[in-house]
Order: sequence, then C-alpha cells, then structure tokens
Amino acid sequence: MKPMILVVEDEPPLQQLLSYNLKAAGFEVAQAYDGEEALQLIDERTPDLVLLDWMLPEISGVELCRRLRRRSDTARVPIIMLTARTEEHDRLRGLETGADDYVTKPFSPVELIARIRAVLRRVRPAFSEQALSFHDLRMDLTAHRVFRNGREVHLSPTEFRLLRYLLENPGRVFNRAQLLDRVWGTDLEIELRTVDATVRRLRRSLNQNGETDLLRTVRAEGYSLDLKHGVASEGMAETG
Repeated sequence: MKPMILVVEDEPPLQQLLSYNLKAAGFEVAQAYDGEEALQLIDERTPDLVLLDWMLPEISGVELCRRLRRRSDTARVPIIMLTARTEEHDRLRGLETGADDYVTKPFSPVELIARIRAVLRRVRPAFSEQALSFHDLRMDLTAHRVFRNGREVHLSPTEFRLLRYLLENPGRVFNRAQLLDRVWGTDLEIELRTVDATVRRLRRSLNQNGETDLLRTVRAEGYSLDLKHGVASEGMAETG
C-alpha cells in the first residue's frame, strides 16, 4: 500500500514538480494550495506525511503545523517544512512548532524524496519492512503470506490488503469509510456494509482453536487491530 503524501504548496509549478516526482517515486499524492484546503483534505483522509510550505496564504505553514500537532488524528503525522528561509532561528522555529524536518528552497527532488523516506522509516517503520507482525500474527510482504502462531492463514486479496493496513496502524480505530478509502479505493462504488462482511471473514480466518481475537470492534466507531477488548462489541460487524 503506497504511503500518501499531502503536498501543501501555493505555487502551481512547484506543486506539479513535487507531484510528478513523488508519484514517480512510488507515493500517492494529494494536493492543497492553502491551509484551509489542506485541513479539508485531512478531514477526509489522514495522510502518511505532510509536505508543507512555510509561506501560505491566509494560514501560514507554521500555524498549520501547530494546528495539526494539536489534533489527535494528526498529532503523530510526520511533517516536513519547505521554505526559502535559511536563517537558523527560522529553522528552529519550524522544528519547535512540531515539524520533523526542514528543507530549504531551492532543493533537489532526489534529496527531498530521500528525506521523506528517512522520516517515514523513523516514524512509520512498517513502510520499509518486508514483514509486519503483531502479537502472534506475522505477514510476509515479499511472499504475500500470513501466519498465526506458525499456522498459515489463507486470505483473499482484499482480506490481505485490509489486514496489512491494520498491521501498519496497530491500535488505531478506523471507521468504515476510512477503510473503504484506504483498502478498496475511492474510485469504486462499494457499500459500507462490505467492510463489515470482509472483517467477519478475516476474523474467522485469523481466529481458530480458541486464539485471541485480534480484531476489535468499537461500537459506533469502527475497527482496529488491538489486544484490548474492554469496549469490544460484535454488534457493529453483525448488523452492518
């Protein structure tokens, strides 16, 4: 599953350059030309990393960074600031606001992509791993195989993608719409109840012989990969 980069930049030529190079490097790209548009896009889908220009109309990049750090859903999303400012105190100000890295203009697209990959590896190691694991569950990304307690779990392609996304974000609760977007894609017309049906099949495949249920259902919220079942409820998955 490709990491999604949100590029917040008000200069169209630079937006096009960044989008082209990021897509060529294997990333999914969303584009915003100001802070308000960026916040709207984030409300629809949380990015894996934000590439944020310092000088934006209305809401500055520094202020947008500050706001994202205050939100629970974006508090840990990595942010790289882009700016023409080269003074050390400006760089420190950006980092103190919550940015993970700082790239000055003009910059090499190759270097920028390397910095993006480095930040993602540090913050989200799953993007660079060839295997994902949680508790007694292991997913081999190279062989496209899943094992539970050493037992191979046979999954459909959709179940595999869903489990992979949950393994990349353990403990985080996703609603049906978010899972449809990230696993099935926005171009397909699929009903929300499809998520419930897929979760049920995945749960049956993963949980055998009295094994702990790793898929948590949070009533009226969504699903997560989690060992904490204090608020678990099968009602959401069954009622669709």
